[in-house]
Amino acid sequence: MPLIRPSFPHRRPGRLQPLVPGLLACAAAVAAALAVHLALPALPAMTVAVLLGLLAANLPGVSGWSAGAGRPGLDFAGKHLMRSGIVVLGLKVSVVDVLGLGVPALLVITGVVLAAFAGTYGIGRLFRLPPAVSLLLATGFAICGASAIGAMAAVRRIRQQDTVLPIALVTLCGTLAIGVLPLLIGPLGLGPEAFGAWAGASVHDVGQVVATAQTAGASALAVAVIVKLTRVLLLAPMVAAAGIHHRLGSDDGGKLPPVVPLFVLGFIAMAALRSAGWLSPEVLGAAAVLQDVLLGMALFGLGSAVRVGHLLRTGTPALLAALASWLLIAALGLAAAVVLIPGR
Repeated sequence: MPLIRPSFPHRRPGRLQPLVPGLLACAAAVAAALAVHLALPALPAMTVAVLLGLLAANLPGVSGWSAGAGRPGLDFAGKHLMRSGIVVLGLKVSVVDVLGLGVPALLVITGVVLAAFAGTYGIGRLFRLPPAVSLLLATGFAICGASAIGAMAAVRRIRQQDTVLPIALVTLCGTLAIGVLPLLIGPLGLGPEAFGAWAGASVHDVGQVVATAQTAGASALAVAVIVKLTRVLLLAPMVAAAGIHHRLGSDDGGKLPPVVPLFVLGFIAMAALRSAGWLSPEVLGAAAVLQDVLLGMALFGLGSAVRVGHLLRTGTPALLAALASWLLIAALGLAAAVVLIPGR
């Protein structure tokens, strides 16, 4: 009688073991990024996580490890933890708060998102970027940075390595906004609420919006967050529209891509749960920490794949396109702020 040996318990450790070094590095990087953010609140933890990833990819002695033994775990974080973080991000979005802005304000913000998306995609193609890179840049700039890029890449079946450059550029431009936008409050004659609306309508990542708006005080921050979360709420319909477009244009026969990925449905479910008002502040606070950990680990993993030398040799058109897009969305956001807060 043949000896029957269960295979699952023996194979599972083999599948997980290669992930451990990279995931441990991601966790350590997030801890360091959060510590830096606590010491320097103007630096969002997610931005620091990307920068630490860039260091891991380019410092002698570490770059070999990030491209070798650490790569499986780093890639796992960049893909799967990013999707988990997007699900948890839904707990930040209250549909009730968004609807409280009123229909005219919602139409203005939606118009900014659509114009920024179309304009950035057009700029990308003008600079002869590949359609996939142009699409991801447009999504990140128009909606919510790296999280939106990850969602769009999934629904359009874009390779994870093709998300690295758009995420690096959207992080760079969002960080640029933190330093530049507050300097323009005086010259533009903006009050706190108008500046908050500008930051919320034009800065990419949620953390970067908070870092930018808080320089003008609590009232600016309050307006900025609700305007930004309105943009975040548009993630689901934008991704669904992209999924439908991809499905209609697919020639894969029976292997059609999903209209909306499962993790985006999770995002919608979490937003609905938040909007129902059933969750305590303690639960929402814990969820915010979890989101930072998941997205921070993902962004470190993605940042660790960026080789600066290669980026400088091949990424100049993409950098110019990103800067042009940054100026476009800053102008659109300023126009929206003037409309939303007439007295400025």
